[in-house]
Amino acid sequence: MYILLALIGACALGIAAHFLIGGRELRGVAVTPAIATAIAAVVYTAMQWAGVGEGSIWLWLASVLGAVVLASVATVALVASRRRSDAAARAALGI
Repeated sequence: MYILLALIGACALGIAAHFLIGGRELRGVAVTPAIATAIAAVVYTAMQWAGVGEGSIWLWLASVLGAVVLASVATVALVASRRRSDAAARAALGI
């Protein structure tokens, strides 16, 4: 049941990261929180299988904060890729 706390925390921080990262008009509202939640689930499960207990701070830091950091990096990369492809499309159309 503790995994739900990690997932809710990662999703909430993912929502905050969505609003802090520029280029919101180039991506969906749920992209960053969804990536953060998925990464948190994988990391939490992997660390539990590796024997890290719920009382360990490393489990929580890796699954919640690590997931948000990785989701933020993925979102910034997605926005940069979208801007490049939009610029290339505009150049191809002569706009």
